Amino acid sequence: MNNAIYNFREPVNEPVYDWSKGSVEREMIEKELREQENKIVDIPLIIGGKEIRTGITGKITKPTDHGHVLATWHMATEKEAGLAIEAALKAKDAWMNLAWMERAAIMNRAAELISKRYRYVINASTMLGQGKSIHQAEIDAACEIIDFLRFNSHFASVIYREQPLSDNQSINRIEYRPLEGFVFTVSPFNFTSIAANLNTSVALMGNTTVWKPATTSLLSSYYLMKIFMEAGLPDGVINFLPGQGQLISSVVLKHPDLAGIHFTGSNATFNTLWKQVSENLALYRSYPRLVGETGGKDFIFAHNSAVPAELATAIVRGAFEYQGQKCSAASRAYIPASLWPATRDQILDMLADVVPGDVTDFSCQVNAVIDEKAFDTIMGYINRAREVPGTEIITGGRGDKSKGWFIEPTVIVTPDPHSVTMEEEIFGPVMTIYVYPDDKYSETLAICDATSPYGLTGSIFSNDKYAMIEACRKLRYAAGNFYINDKPTGAMVGQQPFGGSRASGTNDKAGSYLNLTRWVSPRTVKETLIPVTGFRYPYMD
Repeated sequence: MNNAIYNFREPVNEPVYDWSKGSVEREMIEKELREQENKIVDIPLIIGGKEIRTGITGKITKPTDHGHVLATWHMATEKEAGLAIEAALKAKDAWMNLAWMERAAIMNRAAELISKRYRYVINASTMLGQGKSIHQAEIDAACEIIDFLRFNSHFASVIYREQPLSDNQSINRIEYRPLEGFVFTVSPFNFTSIAANLNTSVALMGNTTVWKPATTSLLSSYYLMKIFMEAGLPDGVINFLPGQGQLISSVVLKHPDLAGIHFTGSNATFNTLWKQVSENLALYRSYPRLVGETGGKDFIFAHNSAVPAELATAIVRGAFEYQGQKCSAASRAYIPASLWPATRDQILDMLADVVPGDVTDFSCQVNAVIDEKAFDTIMGYINRAREVPGTEIITGGRGDKSKGWFIEPTVIVTPDPHSVTMEEEIFGPVMTIYVYPDDKYSETLAICDATSPYGLTGSIFSNDKYAMIEACRKLRYAAGNFYINDKPTGAMVGQQPFGGSRASGTNDKAGSYLNLTRWVSPRTVKETLIPVTGFRYPYMD
């Protein structure tokens, strides 16, 4: 009998490989890239631990070379969506009654498998399938997944040991029940780690999931699912269901046992899911938990006490790493007129060295955007900006989709702080800059706060403490992750829990205990030691 009260100590973040030329790591990843480029993977559905091939297939190609097929994948129909729900519900009882530290042990084994055995596999599949450089793949598909799996076990320890007071007359306790039913998880293309965490954070707390992965990230998602299975995840706990989102949702959202949705993606899609859940409330056994991180129009704001070199670096890294396809990517900046000439020159100098290319060319920091739809949307914004009087594209602005979906890092300078590219999410390598008069700092902070419906990430560059604090207060709701003298990207599990509010989501902070509490339904249990035997109170005598 295991009567230990177990506790996972707070881990440290997984070290990031630097992939330097001549290193063993560099040789291994180059070898894995060659192997994955030279085969076509057949990606099935995985429901209840079994691979299912529907025969209705699509292709996965490299964003940097859309003629290069990496995989074929099988699409779910309404039938498979129903089977996935059945499998999740069937697995639920045994999984929720498994001791929580045993569930955590599976997660920690998966972390070790990724760290030691499958690091190159998951990185290479993320690079090729999602168009990430080796560094961007490493901090996402390897390190952040490992951190989520390890830190969440620690956060679960913190949650489970939180118990109410008891006295001599009774024993009180809280049982952290999983939700009643299954959880629908919908993952995006841009972070392999998000796909992992949307499922494993939910499963760790005793729930089972139906997982709809993004089509454009299916290669890494499939390898991820196989790793979870190798780590010992029981059949049916996570059910891998590639397919058309609207079709799958039409089945999932009408099921009475839908207990929650864990989502990362577009604001429009999350709004649609929320609306459909609201319309179906009478069908459900309980109110579904809706947890979503949607998008942002993330900013960099500079005070005139900032250092141009630091500001320029933050703009180039924050806006153009992974082609601006991060929810946290900087896409608008407010720079005082006195700093603009020096900042502009340094931005242009840095971007002169940035040439988009294939992910297998490690000298290329910027690669292709994810697909043709994204390419056309981004180029549409750039072309609209060209037509606006007074607007200037100071670098970039060109795209080429003849081989891959390549768009140059583009910097737009606008005289209008409410121009389209200052207000709307573009999700590509486009930064729009508004140069403001130095004496309009406070007024421009108010413009920044009111400009966008989003509230995900943002940063202030200032060496004036009073100005810094003013920005922090006035932009209180403009960013759920706020950075001081740093770019607004790169949140680390356990260090900067991630999420925003307003139109950016429910702000349930992935990478902390706060997210995990959304996947439990607490029950308070009071055991009275000596029950009373009469109904009268002393005041009645």
